[in-house]
Amino acid sequence: MTFSDIFKSSFLESVTEFSALDTVIGLIFALVVGLFIFLVYKKTFSGIMYSTGFAMSLVGLSLVTTLVIMAVTSNVVLSLGMVGALSIVRFRSAIKEPMEIVFLFWALAAGIVIGAGMIPLAVIGSVVIGVILILFSSSKFHKTPYILIVECDDEKAEENALNIISKSVDKYVVKSKSVNASGIELTAEIRVKDAATSFVNRINELNGVSGATLVTFNGDYMS
Repeated sequence: MTFSDIFKSSFLESVTEFSALDTVIGLIFALVVGLFIFLVYKKTFSGIMYSTGFAMSLVGLSLVTTLVIMAVTSNVVLSLGMVGALSIVRFRSAIKEPMEIVFLFWALAAGIVIGAGMIPLAVIGSVVIGVILILFSSSKFHKTPYILIVECDDEKAEENALNIISKSVDKYVVKSKSVNASGIELTAEIRVKDAATSFVNRINELNGVSGATLVTFNGDYMS
């Protein structure tokens, strides 16, 4: 058997029966599951900036993956070509939030399962995953962290500000302290009690304090 005979083999060129109805049904379910993933991502998003483009790409990823798997399962030669083609694909987009990786793999897995014809598995599995993610996102395991920036004229004002902070919050950690000719800038990560922020007003009213700023912090939690 020559090299050309291999590619003329009826086995490699065989294509299973193509059904337009099955394709449409698979793509419809991929669209529904993709939209469900999109809604769960929107509901559970807790990052700094929501990306509509990334959320919509989850729907497209489910549809494209389903289409690719349908094509791969229908032709042996095409499946080998897909493996080679996909092996050279490189993604340059940076992942901003760790949870985005979960949603990307979820969309890919849903597309693969639907493309393989196991639609009930994709639907049931997606519902279970979505419910778990929503329950975990709605549960508050940690109090909301804040960053407090206080501008003081002298050391006495700094001590008075820290005294109010220690009595008004559950926990605080000084992150940075900048001292220059104009005064002292103190930055602290704090956990407030019952979302009470009125103590910031009292700090701002202290003699020697020129300003106090409180912002939400989305970084690592304190241990």
